[in-house]
Amino acid sequence: MPIDILYFAWVREAIGQGGERVDPPADVTTVAGLVDWLAARGGGYAVAFENRERLRAAVDQAFVALDTPLAGAREIALFPPVTGG
Repeated sequence: MPIDILYFAWVREAIGQGGERVDPPADVTTVAGLVDWLAARGGGYAVAFENRERLRAAVDQAFVALDTPLAGAREIALFPPVTGG
């Protein structure tokens, strides 16, 4: 099932686009698995996803851990940790 992926901040800059629609293989079942699959594309994807500790995710606009299942997800957002004051 196709999933819309949104990229923000330095993740977007490394990849070179703000989003895309992907259809991951059936064995990609979690957000972390999706990130691994994307990183395997190489180039900017590998750079953006080389340090998972610097990455946050949201599934259908709700913050989630990277081990969250993808089942039924329509939109995944990937971004750096949010800071502010």
